[in-house]
Amino acid sequence: MKISFLTLFAILISLLPSTGEAAQRRKYSPDELGPGFEKCVFEMGREYDGRVVATLVRKLTEQKSAKAVLYIHGFSDYFYQTELAKRYNEMGFNFYALDLRRCGRSILKGQTPFYIKSVKEYFPEIDSAIKVIRSEGNSGFIINAHSMGGLVTSLYLESRVSVEGLKGLFLNSPFLDFNLTPFQERVSIPLLSFVATIFKKIRIAEKGRSVNGMSIHKKYYGEWDFDTIKKPIAPGYNYSGWIRAIHKGHKKIRRGLNIKYPILVMYSDRSSSGNFSEISKLSDVVLDVKDIGRLSGRLGNNVKKVVIPGGMHDLVLSKKSSREIVYRELFIWTKSLDLQSN
Repeated sequence: MKISFLTLFAILISLLPSTGEAAQRRKYSPDELGPGFEKCVFEMGREYDGRVVATLVRKLTEQKSAKAVLYIHGFSDYFYQTELAKRYNEMGFNFYALDLRRCGRSILKGQTPFYIKSVKEYFPEIDSAIKVIRSEGNSGFIINAHSMGGLVTSLYLESRVSVEGLKGLFLNSPFLDFNLTPFQERVSIPLLSFVATIFKKIRIAEKGRSVNGMSIHKKYYGEWDFDTIKKPIAPGYNYSGWIRAIHKGHKKIRRGLNIKYPILVMYSDRSSSGNFSEISKLSDVVLDVKDIGRLSGRLGNNVKKVVIPGGMHDLVLSKKSSREIVYRELFIWTKSLDLQSN
């Protein structure tokens, strides 16, 4: 019996695993967060500091669902917010979270944690995560991004003509501007950004991170637990190259973006600074909420803003009454999106 080339080719294709089967064969392994949480690693090639990887964590909902969420963390951060994942699961979402290159689970020996020269460095792993989400049977999904993740994803969506299956963007206290004095923002940051075109590894001491970390970690004044290696509490250093990358991103925000997807922006009703006090647990100690309110309207033409009374910088780590408002507003908004269709 003779078999044509086209017939033989069709037979060989039929023997290959489907996209969904291939996705299920990714090297998922149990994650440190416990039962139901799995992770897989994306090899992202080599950069100026050698091999880089990104890590995708997932927690699938118990009922069959075709809708999902992709969570992207902030600066000097990683995914550990188990309550957030479980609340999404309860609302029928398959939950995915991405630890970006040089962050959290993705930090490799010899790397400078959290360092980038350009926000665009993160775009390939977002692409990879979305491909996996789509391949695992999710026809519609949203992105949930916190702080610097909000800046990254806003610029990512501005750079993409279309993202198949994406229905909306939820920004939790997005990092749209530095929280500095007018002189520092108008003179010091642009000057440092210029210097960083040549000298990218000038170290700049950080301030304020310890107050934020102490406000949320249960070892100090908070109610949450996290790995203080993956998310340091003690102040560390930023680098001039990182400052330049963020400064360039902020300039794009100020000029205005044209994100075509519905955007939900939430932020606290107040900011605070200085040493830890009880007000630190009821306010944003990292960013100026007035900047968030002012600049978030420049992200697109369909932006909904919600102010959270007593909210912390990471709103889903706030006191229970505040975060319940976050979840209520979030899931009212998601119900308005067509998440079950292409």
